[in-house]
Amino acid sequence: MARAGMRGAMLAAIYAGLAFGVFWIPIRALEEAGLTGAWAAFVFTLPAALLTLPVFWMRRGELTAGNWRGVFGGVLAGGAFGLYALAFLYTDIVRVVLLFYLTPIWGFLLGRVVLGERITLLRWVAVLLGLAGIGVVFGVEGGLPLPRGAGDWIALASGLLWAVASLLILIDEEVSVAIHGASFFLFSALLNGIAVLLAGGAVPAGDAMLGVLPWLVPVTLALTVPAGFATIYGPTRLSPGIVGLLFMAEVAVAAISAAILTDETFGAREAVGIVLIVGAGLMVPLAEMRRGRG
Repeated sequence: MARAGMRGAMLAAIYAGLAFGVFWIPIRALEEAGLTGAWAAFVFTLPAALLTLPVFWMRRGELTAGNWRGVFGGVLAGGAFGLYALAFLYTDIVRVVLLFYLTPIWGFLLGRVVLGERITLLRWVAVLLGLAGIGVVFGVEGGLPLPRGAGDWIALASGLLWAVASLLILIDEEVSVAIHGASFFLFSALLNGIAVLLAGGAVPAGDAMLGVLPWLVPVTLALTVPAGFATIYGPTRLSPGIVGLLFMAEVAVAAISAAILTDETFGAREAVGIVLIVGAGLMVPLAEMRRGRG
């Protein structure tokens, strides 16, 4: 049963990474419709938040003072997602991805301090391999970028926040995935809404907002909501570091989908980087599952 739960969590985390890899498509479509900057992120997350809002009433028995730690895990996860989307407004895509995907390092360190997990050589190799793959895909020279401006620090904070959220969700046994998922959407939308207020600028035309609803609602139901709950389910069975490794699939999918749907190139360099990312994401959980069977 435990192995089945771990396998399901692995599949959920991989699916979440795959889905997040194509989130750029509807967000770019929102920008082309006139919802630029923080407005695109806010309008993208708002429908999912509204659709899942009734979960808080249906599961209100879980929202007690004694469950604050578990509920807080979903809140931090939503904050991490909101910060991740916000970081793209203030720094380069490459820097956001690289700084966010330091997450496995924070996850393994938290697992060591809080859960007493060993940080094996295989885990360190997987982290370095994954980061190398991301660097290869984006053609990064000179190693990992050190945080400089606000966007870099937001991206770094997003990854750290996600690692803490994953740990809180893992060690909690009283709050359901439904509450965590609803919190994820609600607080990501709230954070993006705050970003809209802070950024200022003109409010998009009402016609532009109404014009995206015919395709945004189906995308929310078929992609965004399932991916959000899969994002939350992974940390309920897997350590934060392993979740971070599996989520690296996002980079591979984003690179491939961008090459297919836009003018971005996809050649030998990108293929090598994707192989490194996929190998890094799978080597630790598969090795640990084999060890468990043994």
